[in-house]
Amino acid sequence: MHTQVAIIGAGPAGLTLAHMLHLQGISSVVIECRGREHIETRTRAGILEQPTVTLFEELGVADRLNREGLSHNGFYVRFDRSTHHLDFHRLIGGNATVYPQQEVVKDLVAHRLAAGGPILFDTAVTAIETTADEARLRLDHRGTTTELTADFVAGCDGFHGVSRAHLPAAGLREFTRTYPVAWLGILAHTTPTTPEGMYCAHESGISVHSMRGPRITRQYLQVPAGTDLADWPDDRIWDELTVRSASDDHPELERGEVVDRSLAPLRSYVCETMQHGRLFLLGDAAHIVPPTGAKGLNLAVSDACVLSHALGGWYRAGTRAHLDAYSQTCLPRVWKAQHFSWTLTTTLHAISDDPMDWPLRRARLARWVESEAEQAALGEVYLGLPFPTPWRHPAA
Repeated sequence: MHTQVAIIGAGPAGLTLAHMLHLQGISSVVIECRGREHIETRTRAGILEQPTVTLFEELGVADRLNREGLSHNGFYVRFDRSTHHLDFHRLIGGNATVYPQQEVVKDLVAHRLAAGGPILFDTAVTAIETTADEARLRLDHRGTTTELTADFVAGCDGFHGVSRAHLPAAGLREFTRTYPVAWLGILAHTTPTTPEGMYCAHESGISVHSMRGPRITRQYLQVPAGTDLADWPDDRIWDELTVRSASDDHPELERGEVVDRSLAPLRSYVCETMQHGRLFLLGDAAHIVPPTGAKGLNLAVSDACVLSHALGGWYRAGTRAHLDAYSQTCLPRVWKAQHFSWTLTTTLHAISDDPMDWPLRRARLARWVESEAEQAALGEVYLGLPFPTPWRHPAA
């Protein structure tokens, strides 16, 4: 088999890139090691920035998103038993949209298959070989080995995928920060506490309360890194969520049936070497952000937009300038999202045993509540900085 672009991974980055390439008349094959049902049902968070929603609308894949997504003007923050709403829309315009990642994937898969674009499910990439002229991928589909050649490879296969492992160690530039905490997440049949997502900062650590519908909530609890889920029965989770979210201006947290539980470590990672020859890294293959601030999916889509533009320049005009500049084009937005996530993480979490930690965090929270300038600065990044390369349909 041969294609112009081999895309490893059917997540938001890979599927968005495939759709943008299709609209430009550029062929691609998407290779996914998991099955379709798995990627369309695994529970993932989903706060879509305004630029991400606008892009999906321009790509023609936002019908269900606009119908079912929940539009938010900002978020709530609660500390010292008081609740405050940060209304970013009022200050800078735009909105964030609550729409889970698995629903984004479901929509993109449906559009891909309807357009006749190939997705090779249950297929692992076992090796990548690149030369000056092409890339060669070895594929394994349930024990059957095949080969795919391509002009370029887009590595959208996450932190543990094969793509980044293909980069030569010499010259690799990586940055890592691991936090000593994790998020214990639950999906529950309960009424949302507030009409938009809420971060509760407490001396004992953060709790997060977000909605997935009028009677479905996604809630998180800060726990130590290495926590065993078996040590946290439902009653213990609800007890701790109730303590950390206690307030004098809202009713006590409603409890309900827990239908899903997960544990996610908090870490930051950036591989500034986002390309090597004919291989390009996108999304979690190149960078990881803590879940605070919900930037991961949006960065993945931003990367796809940049690479789509660069590949379009190559196939339309034969210029490699945008491909060569791919990393330096993506990285400024990546680092700004990292800084935003770091700011929220260190302000809202109890990470240090230093007795000054909580008073200093409380002072920063007070500034967020009191200052419209502080709110506008947060809102610019939360609602979404512009993508480095705006999408333009070839027919426009």
